[in-house]
Amino acid sequence: MPQIVNIAAYKFAALERLPDLRHGLRQLCQQQHLRGTILLSTEGINLFVAGQRDDVDALLQYLHQVPGLEHLPVKESPSDDQPFNRMLVKIKREIIAFGVPDIDPGRYTSKRISALQLKQWLDEGRRLTLLDTRNNFEIQAGTFAGAVPIGIDDFRQFPTAVKQLPDAWKQQPVITFCTGGIRCEKAAPYLESQGFQDVYQLDGGILKYLEQCGDAHYRGQCFVFDKRVAVDASLSEGGLRQCFVCQAILDIDQQRSPQYVEGQSCPSCYRTEQQRRQELLAERNTALRYSASPLPGSVAYDNVRPISVPLRFDGWELLDFLDAMRTHLRRDQWQDICAQERLVCRNSPVRPGRIMRAGDLLLHLLPATIEPDVSAAIEVLHEDESLVIVNKPAPLPMHPCGRYNRNTLSYILGSVYKPLHLRPAHRLDADTTGVVVLSKSREIAGRVQPQFERGQVKKRYLARVHGRPTQVDFECLGRLSDEPGPGGVRLPDETGSAASTRFRLMETYADGTSLLQVQPLSGRTNQIRIHLWQLDLPIVGDPIYRRNGQIGAAQTLAIGDPPLCLHAWSIELQHPILPQRMMFTAPPPAWKSVERTD
Repeated sequence: MPQIVNIAAYKFAALERLPDLRHGLRQLCQQQHLRGTILLSTEGINLFVAGQRDDVDALLQYLHQVPGLEHLPVKESPSDDQPFNRMLVKIKREIIAFGVPDIDPGRYTSKRISALQLKQWLDEGRRLTLLDTRNNFEIQAGTFAGAVPIGIDDFRQFPTAVKQLPDAWKQQPVITFCTGGIRCEKAAPYLESQGFQDVYQLDGGILKYLEQCGDAHYRGQCFVFDKRVAVDASLSEGGLRQCFVCQAILDIDQQRSPQYVEGQSCPSCYRTEQQRRQELLAERNTALRYSASPLPGSVAYDNVRPISVPLRFDGWELLDFLDAMRTHLRRDQWQDICAQERLVCRNSPVRPGRIMRAGDLLLHLLPATIEPDVSAAIEVLHEDESLVIVNKPAPLPMHPCGRYNRNTLSYILGSVYKPLHLRPAHRLDADTTGVVVLSKSREIAGRVQPQFERGQVKKRYLARVHGRPTQVDFECLGRLSDEPGPGGVRLPDETGSAASTRFRLMETYADGTSLLQVQPLSGRTNQIRIHLWQLDLPIVGDPIYRRNGQIGAAQTLAIGDPPLCLHAWSIELQHPILPQRMMFTAPPPAWKSVERTD
């Protein structure tokens, strides 16, 4: 089969009627079975195309008839196979993206130095700076001996990188070079604009140098942007490969490494499963910090809170229904909201006295809402294909409720994990810190949540309490009310649901408090807090279940209040996919680290 001819060419020229030129080139390249890329711009043309000899010649003949391209210089190299997958002809703002409008190679370029003259200067050992203007990954394939890389990953970074060059270079010869010369058409004039007084550009770039001078003073191969990856001094394919993931250039030994999996990894970017998970956690936690700065609910926004009418409230009067729903607003406050027409149903204001129907959806309109501040120091502890495990800070509600909508765990996580909808498998109070398990899909949630409901999940908490237990290990079996009482507070109730909690004394402190390890054996709301209150060991900082049997208001703590010293320390459950149980642990909070007395 005839050898493939690869051509590379560019020319800065004022081109016109670009859509017509693009159409003509597309048709011709399709007819001639050519592949590659042609970039067109009002500033000129840049192309890399490959095909059979006659087909390439037909393209060149067409281009030489375009005004401004009559003397288009072309560099050729052979290959055994077609290095391009498809043919693209595009119109771009620039044929080589640079982003500095004042640099116009069609109007002015720096002095040129030929390949032969550069070789002579290098043979003579002249004092000069060879500046490699290519991207870092290209330079891995090869460069001139003693050349200085500009240190960029994209040519648009060149102006910024120039600022880091030594001022002393401005008084001595600087020779810029790149693959074929096109980048130097802009790089060299830009250097001059920044005060460099003796700047040259290597005419024809590395490819022309290798063609005319071989590998004299050049080390390695020359990177090219096609399947060949790089060419040697004879402009033949050099046997290097490029990693699809990290763009690293791979020699033969690196290609033989077990860490090189084409399209997936190479020795430069290979990561163990544990390393990948750690990197993912770092990315997630960084994203969470950004998403919560500022707090999403602490910037005024128009909020709409839906209130659905369940079947059991069908036929109830509006205010009676709202009272029964135990919202955080009083009856007179709802009357004021109705008077302001901020409670609507089916686009119409709702008035007191309206009879509710099952399925009605009330919308509570809250313009210019600003929510109370919360702690958003959420930390992702573990993530895999099924689960996300986080360490929840406090105060932070898990779901929209009362005064909170956006300043909640679910909203902040949603902003980072979108379009995934994470589903909590259980809940923690707004003032409780620690481990929260979330599922990544409805199917996974269906495997995880039933474990909590069936008591198959082992949970351990840490609680710092007032007082000192008389036993190291003890248990509370007190029954709890099924519904909140006045003020939304749940209390012990002999007719309520059975609840069981085990405790173990871990430490005692000089201030008369103790540290307990807590294992709830059932899952009632506020179970740990109520049981400790019943045992006259109330949790330090609890705003509701206080010392001496007192009861406070059920309201989320504010930033700066003394913390509720209750922490969900660990959770152990059956992984929904893997055939094993897993334990997830959240580091203890600061209130645990105090001086011990024994």
